Amino acid sequence: MAPTLADPFNDSSALLEFVINQGNGVKGLSELGLGALPKQYIQPLEERTCMTRIEPQESIPIIDMSNWEDPEVAKSICDAASKWGFFQIINHDVPIEVLENVKDATYRFFSLPAEVKNKYSKEHSSSNNVRFGTSFTPHAEKALEWKDFLSLFYISEEEASALWPSTCREQVLDYMKESKVVIKQLLQVLMKGLNVNVIDETKESLFMGSMRTNLNYYPKCPNPELTVGVGRHSDVSTLTILLQDEIGGLFVRKNEGDNWIHVPPIKGSLVINVGDALQILSNGRYRSVEHRVVANGSKNRISVPIFVNPRPTNMIEPLPELIASGEKPIYKQILYSDYVKHFFRKAHDGKKTVEFAEL
Repeated sequence: MAPTLADPFNDSSALLEFVINQGNGVKGLSELGLGALPKQYIQPLEERTCMTRIEPQESIPIIDMSNWEDPEVAKSICDAASKWGFFQIINHDVPIEVLENVKDATYRFFSLPAEVKNKYSKEHSSSNNVRFGTSFTPHAEKALEWKDFLSLFYISEEEASALWPSTCREQVLDYMKESKVVIKQLLQVLMKGLNVNVIDETKESLFMGSMRTNLNYYPKCPNPELTVGVGRHSDVSTLTILLQDEIGGLFVRKNEGDNWIHVPPIKGSLVINVGDALQILSNGRYRSVEHRVVANGSKNRISVPIFVNPRPTNMIEPLPELIASGEKPIYKQILYSDYVKHFFRKAHDGKKTVEFAEL
């Protein structure tokens, strides 16, 4: 049962019971119409988005993929991956209706009753590959993040048919299948930029042997300036393919400074970012970059990232072609599942995960 508004969540156990154990999430909190943000979501000052550090004139590159094999387009992709770590692609091969359908399916899933969504929570889901949750790692965080999510780790069509929620299963499978074409195009270009000209089955498995899609829901928030939708982090993936809606709120750190650049929604575009795995595989030539999501005081926002990863059993290290050409490795060999476990056992902390792999 929801607490009365006269006595909102002073008690952390009451908040965790409502948000996590009962499956209401922050969507449930938002719908209570609270006058103030519960204290458990108030971020320390240094983690809040300071608007004076936003660079409104700056933009990550926007790349037209209609002629992706053109050397100029290929160069712009490799440059973006090395200088920015982020870029948007337009005129790609994922049909617009596939993107619209997966957005609709995301809203459909999050509009389900809490008790239905809660069947997919860590405590109740029949598989680790299907997970409904909130924030990032609530047990490890000093302050919670204002986000709910459904995480779907792809094993096979058969498992998805058996275990994924029927409200979004087909739409997510379509989105993943259609995106694979673009993922392979991007990897081909990025590898050529490293003089790795052939992606055989072993390399394909290393770059994109496992895939996970998240449906993210950021409900409108009282006092959005006091919290975050997602804290500062870089992804642990090879590449992340992000579909965002028209609301906006994703910010990318500009190089090494403390300034941030908004990634404006462009209808039909996909946002691509380099993950830590590709930074390690490329021996630092391509950069995974910190990003964060702000909370919104007036609108609900959704996003749907596909995380393209090595297999959990893969060892990741700088590609042998780079070392053979005389580069000194700056990362050690590491089991990918160990790297991922290190990421998920702590709160978001910027780029600190990649230090785990440094020599």
